[in-house]
Amino acid sequence: MASTAIKSRHRPRSGNIEAVLRRTLDAARGRGATAAEAEVGAGSGLSVTVRNGEVETVEHQADKGLNITVYMGRRKGSAGTTDFSDKALADSVAAACTIAEYASEDPCAGLIDPAYLAGAIPDLDLHHPWELAPEQAIALATECEQHARDADPRLTNSDGTMVSTYSGSHLYGNSHGFIGGWQWSSHSFDCTMIAESGGGMQRDGWFTRARDHLDLEDPRSLGRQAAARTTARLGARRLSTRSAPVIFEAPVADGLFGAFVTAISGAALYRKASFLLGRLGTPVFADHLRIHEEPFLKKGMGSTPFDNDGMATRARDLVRDGVLQGYVLSAYSARKLGMAPTGNAGGVHNLIVEHGGKDLPALLKAMDTGLLVTDLIGFGVNQVTGDYSRGAAGFWVQGGKIQYPVEEITVAGNLADMYRRIVEVGSDVDRRGNIQTGSVLIENLTIAGE
Repeated sequence: MASTAIKSRHRPRSGNIEAVLRRTLDAARGRGATAAEAEVGAGSGLSVTVRNGEVETVEHQADKGLNITVYMGRRKGSAGTTDFSDKALADSVAAACTIAEYASEDPCAGLIDPAYLAGAIPDLDLHHPWELAPEQAIALATECEQHARDADPRLTNSDGTMVSTYSGSHLYGNSHGFIGGWQWSSHSFDCTMIAESGGGMQRDGWFTRARDHLDLEDPRSLGRQAAARTTARLGARRLSTRSAPVIFEAPVADGLFGAFVTAISGAALYRKASFLLGRLGTPVFADHLRIHEEPFLKKGMGSTPFDNDGMATRARDLVRDGVLQGYVLSAYSARKLGMAPTGNAGGVHNLIVEHGGKDLPALLKAMDTGLLVTDLIGFGVNQVTGDYSRGAAGFWVQGGKIQYPVEEITVAGNLADMYRRIVEVGSDVDRRGNIQTGSVLIENLTIAGE
């Protein structure tokens, strides 16, 4: 039986949460559970929104919660609570056990094999608390919005500028004796503006997000970026229906790879609801593409030492030279598929799409004539067939230069085909989320318009 404990310097400062977790697991054993696992979290934060120079909201957050899963043989039950009193914890355990007693047998249910559990918990530099007073947050949001408004007289209104900060602790443990966790933080600015000209109105903006507030864009540059993106959309036209190359700008290109992750995830595979079913070891992307996980990136938004099963994460290639190297599996989905788990209970951890040497202007020049998509609307991905159809807005490009903004169009294709026809990934990598990619140039897609 494995036994792992987090080192004291990585122990969440809300020291009570480890005691809460241990009491919960002990209570599960006392109720006759053959195995149990629990996760507990606690945190606090501040969020301030300013609109047109006036304070709209000031919200203080103080959150905590616990989820307990018990196993009675191969029967499973789960329950949760935000009350950490002894009675509430006992009631949650009792509820989970009752559910398990009435649940159907599932031969794949159960804790992960102890051999897969994480050992030492590395410091991934995820915790940078920001002691931000409401008055300071209001001043930052006001400054950011004012820089945006001052950038262009056509910016007649604001849809709000938000400053938010949050710090928390996460702890996971199970009846194999494993307990591990870490502290984390996330801070952001988000500025959204409204521009008017010639009877037309457009809305757009920009945001910055980081583990450490010192890594955020400053209010001036963020406001001016939000202003430039908003005014650039004024005078947007519709296109006639056509086929043309398309560049998905980095902030929206991550959706292409999010659909890929879903398609190679265990749940989709064992349900046979994936357009990439049975494609392991075969080409699924253009042969120059590499996509890999890097769960130990310092300050990474997706960094984690272990997954939701307690399994140690690891750096690995999902796609190499265009060929699918592996799936995204939890302990449960791995059992369903008769495979080994991959450390992906809860998803991927810092998915990196390797890029070429061209920035966005160079990609536009390489495309010469086509569509630059900067905004996508609605959800239009069929994960079973791979059919892709999304409402879009952006810019028409000719001679490698942006000519005019476009809107009310639809971009359509099939992801299996689109992946194989990726010409290049740009060097303008968006690192604000768990999927890090630059802009993506794809050969001809259908653009539906007038």
